[in-house]
Amino acid sequence: MGGHALIIGGSLGGMFAAHLLSRSGWRVDVFERSAEDLAGRGAGLGTHEALIEVMRRIGIGGETPLGVDTSRYILLDADGRIACQLEYPRVMTAWARLYRPLKDAFPAQHYHPAKSFVAAEQDEHGITAIFADGTRARGDLLVAADGPRSTVRPQVLPDLKPAYAGYIAWRGLAAEADVVTDRALLFESNTFCIPGGELAVSYPVPARDGDLRPGRRDYNIVWYRPTDAAALTDLNTDASGRRHEQIPPPLIRPDVIAAVKADARALLAPSIADIFARAERPIFQPIHDIASPQLVFGRIALLGDAAFVARPHVGAGVTKAALDAACLADALVTNGTVEAALAGYDRERQRAGEWAVSRSGEFGACVSAEVSRSGMSAAQQAERSERVFREYATLHHEVREWAKPSLRAAHSP
Repeated sequence: MGGHALIIGGSLGGMFAAHLLSRSGWRVDVFERSAEDLAGRGAGLGTHEALIEVMRRIGIGGETPLGVDTSRYILLDADGRIACQLEYPRVMTAWARLYRPLKDAFPAQHYHPAKSFVAAEQDEHGITAIFADGTRARGDLLVAADGPRSTVRPQVLPDLKPAYAGYIAWRGLAAEADVVTDRALLFESNTFCIPGGELAVSYPVPARDGDLRPGRRDYNIVWYRPTDAAALTDLNTDASGRRHEQIPPPLIRPDVIAAVKADARALLAPSIADIFARAERPIFQPIHDIASPQLVFGRIALLGDAAFVARPHVGAGVTKAALDAACLADALVTNGTVEAALAGYDRERQRAGEWAVSRSGEFGACVSAEVSRSGMSAAQQAERSERVFREYATLHHEVREWAKPSLRAAHSP
């Protein structure tokens, strides 16, 4: 079975779907609302075997390393000493390291930037996407891969709203040359700092231009901090007093940046605090949960973060999007109709999305204002930090197992 697929969203989920559907015999057009190239977006992320397998299936990723090899997880205490370590090889990469080859390998004439989706009209014969500039596109299937701020999802699930988790993630990125303490240790490890009720995860990544050579890489810090609604409103208020739903990074107030860097010095291991302080422009992201009760609406299929947004702790958002795309492509090959294919896709990927949101929410309970105020002794805090650290490692083993059935389903005849 072949046809014409309209993919709304040209980021990673959309590009996975575009390539895999094209390789399955479908004609594909991608519509991206941004007029800019997306390669400069995103920061560091971890890889999983299933993600690498999907990249190979597309024909990308075998020629050059995908990212930076790390050999272990380490937990640093407030003085910078290693409190616990676990052998755990992982490849840490950057968003652009995946996006750039996917975008470059896709036919430019079928990638349409500056196309903001506003509505869809469907009937028994097909579906039409309508864009803000008045243009229309007709196809057999519409794939909503337009991320957590999807414009398609509110049209099919108008009552589904993101649920704020009660904490934010501060992100800081620094050049390897700016890492002046413990560089050798940090660039071979995934490093954790777990002060009371908070969690900082940091690791080496390719440079912004993709460079993997030692001395030219970057170092990425993600620091989860409890933040109530009133504090979040203040953080989202710029220097002029204007409040934003999500403040653009250049408008984050200097006093906010100064305060979080001072907190880093007080709470994190010295080497990690120093890197965070050197980060040119730390940014923050409120953490939300989104779980769609269904993924298919006639000829519309939700995919990736347009369907489910799990907290970053499972480290599998990109992997899930890749597996969503693989499952959709294989379902369209192995079923006689679009309707039957989409029904199978809905069943398979609903289970995967629900697990990711549920499990990441369970672990995310460790980021807690109540713990911050609990008055634990130093010994109790050290015990708790090690327990959270070990659970994080266990969580990534769970992700590896979670991805295996999905990967097998993606390759089933």
